[in-house]
Amino acid sequence: MTNRSLRKTVRLTSSYVLLSLAALFCIYPALWVLLSSFRPGDMLFSETLLPTSFTLLHYKQLFENYPFAEWYINTFKIAMISTAISTVLVMMTGYVFSMFRFTGRKNLMSMLLALGLFPGFMSMIAVYILLNQMNLLNTHAAVIIVSAAAAPLFFLFSKSYFDTIPRSLVEAARIDGAGHLNTFFRMILPLSKPLLVYVVLMNFTGPFTDFIFARLVLRTPEKKTLAVGLYDIVTDRTKLQFTMFAAGCVLIAVPITALFLLLQRYLVAGLTSGAEKG
Repeated sequence: MTNRSLRKTVRLTSSYVLLSLAALFCIYPALWVLLSSFRPGDMLFSETLLPTSFTLLHYKQLFENYPFAEWYINTFKIAMISTAISTVLVMMTGYVFSMFRFTGRKNLMSMLLALGLFPGFMSMIAVYILLNQMNLLNTHAAVIIVSAAAAPLFFLFSKSYFDTIPRSLVEAARIDGAGHLNTFFRMILPLSKPLLVYVVLMNFTGPFTDFIFARLVLRTPEKKTLAVGLYDIVTDRTKLQFTMFAAGCVLIAVPITALFLLLQRYLVAGLTSGAEKG
């Protein structure tokens, strides 16, 4: 074997080893939770990764001992309504900043970008007081409003994409008599399908897995979401139900994984096309 072939073999072997280790670190936590959800008993600790026996009892107990189906419906309702409103706000905010020139535009963009850099929980107390004054505490509307209101802070991605669309297309539509809304919904959105898919995916996973704000606002069991309900299960000091918590985590991951797999091809195509235009 020549020196060149030897170096190539060593480089490929090292790459495969590093990729295998990275895949192992990524897959192991999810695999551990999945196998723990099938483990008999309440404790997650085990001397072996594979359970000695498998059971579906924890999945059954989630629906029998807790209003898990109701939590699922609540979470879906909040996530889907928030996704619809947030997607429209993000897309329209990016479109306005990309296509229109007006006084204070740059200052407004800088302010939104600066606000988006701060962690959301910094404003929780102020938002809580505001919602209390509006009698919206312990309602799903409060979670939806707050999630949707924060969405335009992340307009930069959509603006960058709209910057790549030729302005001549918009001007042609305007000459043909189309209004701003008609131009946006009937011409710009169909051209921005990859971006739209990415925004929908991001706006769905946020409210679906949100815990901090939902925990602050939602109090009664029938109003809880999956994240809040599972947290209460695992922090119940009278019971140790870690394996049931693992089963709930698996059920939470199912719709998100399914949505990601369904939209993945559009997501990859969108990122690639954006890079080409840039």
